[in-house]
Amino acid sequence: MQRRPGPARLPAADPHRPSLPETSLPAPLITVVIATRLRDDRLDYLTAMHASLTRQSVPWEAVIALDGTTPERLPTALAQDSRIRTLTLPRPVGAACARNLALTHVRTPYVNWADDDDQFTDDAMSVRLDILESTGVGWCAGWSEDQHPDGSTRLWRCPTPPGRHEAGDVWTYWKTPTDTIPIGPTTILARTDLVRAAPMGGLVQGEDYVYYPGTFRVPRRSCRLTTR
Repeated sequence: MQRRPGPARLPAADPHRPSLPETSLPAPLITVVIATRLRDDRLDYLTAMHASLTRQSVPWEAVIALDGTTPERLPTALAQDSRIRTLTLPRPVGAACARNLALTHVRTPYVNWADDDDQFTDDAMSVRLDILESTGVGWCAGWSEDQHPDGSTRLWRCPTPPGRHEAGDVWTYWKTPTDTIPIGPTTILARTDLVRAAPMGGLVQGEDYVYYPGTFRVPRRSCRLTTR
């Protein structure tokens, strides 16, 4: 991976929208939750993220919270993918609120937050899901890379070491507010019930920083696996 209140509604199905028959796709195990305002400078990133999701070997779906924007601006590839559902918010409410509203529409056992400029490596879902299902832990995370304009990447190794961590352990690797965060929030694949118990914090900025300390403290068993 690279780096006000108002009624929320899921739009009615469009009879003219191309979609695959329901029987042609296996039941999804993971929902990717994304909040976006569909700004012009983010559309290509969002399209690239969708392309990375199509390369996953694990069945998935996505809920995209449209934060004060309309589905008509959604890139064609996403608009035509039956695995993508949109939640239209009538006016901007901010990333934290938009994500939490989208979370209420998740119907899979596992969830992964994502920014609208993230991309997933081809095995990002399968490796972490295998850990979750084989060990019964509450969450699993990996490393991330920053992609630069020239196409080069830089691996970010978070302070938390690889391996299993009990509830509350990860927080101890963030010694002071000036230190780097212990784990990248969008690298975390977690049980949906766990994420709902510790959702995004309602901050103007840094809402994901509130999410992961809660996630790390709630489960009785938790784990971190570093992958690329």
